[in-house]
Amino acid sequence: MSLFPIFLKLAARPCVVVGAGNIAESKIESLLTAEASVMVIAPDGLDRVHRWAEAGEIVWLRREYAQGDLAGAFLAVAATNTPAVNRAVYADANAADILCNAVDDPPFCDYYFPSVVRRGELQIAISTAGESPALAQRLRKEINAQLPLDTGEWLMELGRLRREVTAVEPIGEERKLLLHELAHREVCGFAECPSRMRARQHAREQGWLPKGSV
Repeated sequence: MSLFPIFLKLAARPCVVVGAGNIAESKIESLLTAEASVMVIAPDGLDRVHRWAEAGEIVWLRREYAQGDLAGAFLAVAATNTPAVNRAVYADANAADILCNAVDDPPFCDYYFPSVVRRGELQIAISTAGESPALAQRLRKEINAQLPLDTGEWLMELGRLRREVTAVEPIGEERKLLLHELAHREVCGFAECPSRMRARQHAREQGWLPKGSV
């Protein structure tokens, strides 16, 4: 089956996680990192889940899952250690057109949690469509070891420079080529940054900035 790779905005969207143990913990954390509104349903859970609830970061219904608990959810995660419960959650989600992931049970997943390498706003997600999560984790470690730790900071400055360029240059092939060129250069936050000076020079040459401008 072909998967559609997508980065999804979950901020403030209601997401339900059924389970609060080892299987569920990383899924809850991923959803919180994405700033989702997370409700957990489980009679008991790990200390970390208790802390999230006490801090008000999640809503925790401390009981067994019941039909109807997914009402209004945008995403669902079935993460208990009981396959029958997970599949019941998936069936309810499917009936309500809610995307669901039944952890470690690929036939009962509408989506998968990838292994992710993060550097600030940069995310590299790796999925094996549930065939081998161990391979995805191995590849994540290899990529993580090769990617410089300051890549996130560099990307932030590159984003600022991109906005500077798009503010003065019209859409077209010239702008596209310049942005691709700048993505291969070192970028810093100083006004005298060579890449920023290159962008300003290009804009002047194209007549998009007055020749005397800085």
